[in-house]
Amino acid sequence: MEKPNPPAAQQRFRYYDIVMASFVAVLLLSNVIGAAKLSTVAGFTFGAGILFFPISYVIGDVLTEVYGYAKARRVIWVGFAAMIFMAFMSWAVVAMPPAASWDGQGAYESVFGQVPRIVAASIIAFWAGEFVNSYVLARMKVWTKGKALWSRTIGSTVFGQAVDSAIFYPIAFLGVWETRDVLIVMVSNWLLKVLWEAALTPVTYIVVGKLKRAEGAEVFDTDTDFSPFATSKPSE
Repeated sequence: MEKPNPPAAQQRFRYYDIVMASFVAVLLLSNVIGAAKLSTVAGFTFGAGILFFPISYVIGDVLTEVYGYAKARRVIWVGFAAMIFMAFMSWAVVAMPPAASWDGQGAYESVFGQVPRIVAASIIAFWAGEFVNSYVLARMKVWTKGKALWSRTIGSTVFGQAVDSAIFYPIAFLGVWETRDVLIVMVSNWLLKVLWEAALTPVTYIVVGKLKRAEGAEVFDTDTDFSPFATSKPSE
C-alpha cells in the first residue's frame, strides 16, 4: 500500500532553498539596481526596476503553489530581513567618510543614498503585498481545487500588487509629488505589474509543473494558520 505524502512542513524538498535564494536575489537586485533609474521607452517613463521586481511575485506564486503558504511565509520573512539589512548596509556605506583619493562619493550617494521614507515605504509595501499575494493564491487553490492556475497567479497579483502600490506610493511620495501624480503613477504601475504577471503566465506554468513533478508535492492549505506571525506546524 502506497503511503500518503507527509504534511508540507515535514517534507524535505530538493529545490525549496534554490527557489528561496532566487526570490531574495531578484528582490534585492531589483531594488538596488533598478530602483534608482528612470527610463523612457516609446514616450513612457517608468522606474527601470519595474521590469524585474514583478519576477519576485512570480517566484512568490511558485512558492505558494508548489510548497504551500507556510513555506512561502518563511521566504517572505527572509526577504523582509534581507531588505532591512540592505537598507542598513546602504546607509552605513554611504555615511562612511570617503578616502581623499576616491572621487566616487557623489555617484555612490546618488545610487545608494535613498531617502529614508522611500526605503521604509518599499519594505512595508513588500511585506504586506507579498503576504496578501500568497494568501489569495493559497485560498484560491483550495476554492478551484487546484485547477485554472492562471486565475490564481493573476488574481493574487491583482490584490497583492494593489496593496503594494497603495502602501508604497503614498508613504514615499505624498506631499512630495502632487496628489494627482501619486494616484496616476500608483494606478499605472499597478496595472503594468499585473499585465507583466499575465504575460509571464506560460513561464509560471512551466516552472510550477516541473517543480511539482520533481518534488512530488501538491500542497493544499486547508488547515493552515494564515497569520503572518504564525510558526509552521506539522498540520501545515
